Amino acid sequence: MINQINLTDIRSFVLIARLGNFTKAAETLDVSRSHVSRQISSLEKQMGVTLLIRTTRTLRLTEAGKHFYHQCEQALHTIDQALLSAVDDIEKVQGEIKVNCVGGYLGEVFIADIVNAFMQQYPEVSVSLDFSSNRVDLIEEEFDIAFRMGALEDSGFIAKKLLDIEMETLASPSYLAKYGRPQHPKELALHHCLTGSVRKWHFQSIIDNEQIDISVKGNLQCKNGRVLVAGAIVGNGIIRVPKIYCEQEITTKQLEPVFDKWTIPSVDFSALYHRDRYQPKRLKTFIEFINQACREK
Repeated sequence: MINQINLTDIRSFVLIARLGNFTKAAETLDVSRSHVSRQISSLEKQMGVTLLIRTTRTLRLTEAGKHFYHQCEQALHTIDQALLSAVDDIEKVQGEIKVNCVGGYLGEVFIADIVNAFMQQYPEVSVSLDFSSNRVDLIEEEFDIAFRMGALEDSGFIAKKLLDIEMETLASPSYLAKYGRPQHPKELALHHCLTGSVRKWHFQSIIDNEQIDISVKGNLQCKNGRVLVAGAIVGNGIIRVPKIYCEQEITTKQLEPVFDKWTIPSVDFSALYHRDRYQPKRLKTFIEFINQACREK
């Protein structure tokens, strides 16, 4: 019985009790007096309780009606505040955004700079920025958005491609002078390689489009791209990293491309987020902000 009671009838009862008049309540609700009268009769019938004593001249609450009115008025106020809060969450750019991102330059510089610019423009937003390269569960770990490199499995989330990340195989001039320059990817087996989580390096010939995968063994393994770049600069080995990680080092000749006849296919950098038609305004705006920042790169 209780589950079948209409919240609209309760709202009408509270308004009638507050105004002390059926006619005024009907005018406020923009319905007929007979409509609100039927609402109250239906509510009393379903509850099995008399809430209002009605005569041609007077209207008063029963004891049960008084208790019901005070409790419902407080409960409806709480519901109204919850509704306003939810609508506010949709319409205003405010609140917390939980972000997960790969580390290294892409996370710690590229995304971090965009986050700081976003917070400057929207000071009512707070951001929790987590760096980890493991495949997080957005729902279980309560992240709003994640940024990932490479092909993404169909996980039921939206994957928005942001950038093509150009990859490079690099070494320092001192390393190449000491150990020689490999002419074919197969020769990497004879060299020191500094690796991240990927130890199978894919190459494509610019001459005949031949493709080859080479398994490399690194004398330094680290998932942080900055560490790999630093190791390559001092001559510890050959690296394969996103070009964006070390454009300045390439410009200043601290690092140089190892191959001139072999390239590496670019890698997608994508934003991953929930399929949610009622997405908070802060997250919608953040995604648009990220997209615009990436278009300008």
